Amino acid sequence: MVTMPAARHRRHVLGASCTTHFIHDGFSDLIILLLPVWQAEFALSLSQVGAISSTYSGAMTIGQLPAGLASERWGERRILVAGTALVGLGFCLLGIAGGAFGLALALALAGIGASTQHPLNSTIVARAYEDGPRRAALGIYNFSGDLGKMAVPGLAALVLATMDWRYVTTGYGGFGIVAAVGILIVFGFLKVGGRPRNVPSGNSDGHGRTSDWGIRQRKGFVLLSATSMIDGAARAAFMTFLPFLLISKGASIETVGFALVLVFAGGAAGKLVCGLIAERLGIVRTAVLTELATGGGILLLLPLPLTADLVLLPAVGLALNGTSSVLYASVAEFVAPERHGRGFGLFMTLTIGAWAISPTIFGILSDLNGVPNTLAIVGLFALTTVPLALALTGPLAAANDSQSA
Repeated sequence: MVTMPAARHRRHVLGASCTTHFIHDGFSDLIILLLPVWQAEFALSLSQVGAISSTYSGAMTIGQLPAGLASERWGERRILVAGTALVGLGFCLLGIAGGAFGLALALALAGIGASTQHPLNSTIVARAYEDGPRRAALGIYNFSGDLGKMAVPGLAALVLATMDWRYVTTGYGGFGIVAAVGILIVFGFLKVGGRPRNVPSGNSDGHGRTSDWGIRQRKGFVLLSATSMIDGAARAAFMTFLPFLLISKGASIETVGFALVLVFAGGAAGKLVCGLIAERLGIVRTAVLTELATGGGILLLLPLPLTADLVLLPAVGLALNGTSSVLYASVAEFVAPERHGRGFGLFMTLTIGAWAISPTIFGILSDLNGVPNTLAIVGLFALTTVPLALALTGPLAAANDSQSA
């Protein structure tokens, strides 16, 4: 039985991690809103737009695994504080960018800083709830990021109606630097994320014993990662080029901002709804349902008029984020507790790596075939995750059996 002080402490830890997630996801999805603005100001092609988006995601990919490994030496708190300050600095530098190259450099710096958030905050939450409702806690943590995705682009769209985009990036970047100081103080007060104790190492055999990466069930981790990679790639391509689809149908930048809020609101609801569905139907069935809905929803958006798209977008957002939340919470089931930093770091490296490459590839396709045809390919691509999700049934059952044994 967890004592009240311990229960209260871990709720405070969860709250601090959720706040950090909110801030970081606000950075990531503010970029989506600004892509059409940058295209217009700097006369960019869709291939260049995709490449700029990939620069940020690619830098996040590069930093995921080093962040997890560095946390084993210096603790999660120090790396997370440095990363948050770095992403804030990168967004401040966006305000002085004079073209595509300047944008890419600033976003690369910001992406490296942003890479620290997912693996380290996930580790902090998973560790705090090791003997409690871990999946629910990770679900709440994921949900907090969607709140940031809704609030920051939505408010930025309102500001962009009267102010230059440079004020938006510089202002939010400065806020990120201040937030880094807050993380240092709050996490230090809670005594979490400090220098870790020495952890045992093991040999990898793929049959339940712990490897140096902490992966206790190799087949399950591979299938989980592959499903998440395809899901992440489809999601990144859809979110990158959705604003251009809406603009082609007559949407203003304020309408695009409102549309993103609708998508992220649906995504936030998806984190909660799909978690409840997973409790009833199981992880695999839930993932299959959400991927079918994602692919079908994207294809349905294409022929509809703008108003109908806006009505449909919350449902698409719900399905779009449903799979990621279910998969993400399952990582801890395949990774030993003492290696959560590495496990989450590896999983996020693979997922965001696919996410990083996707906008560039689909940007080239958009220049060649147009945005609607490219998004049709994205919708079909999302459906390829269904057989991979179905194959997870056995490994998940084996992981649950080994933990209960």
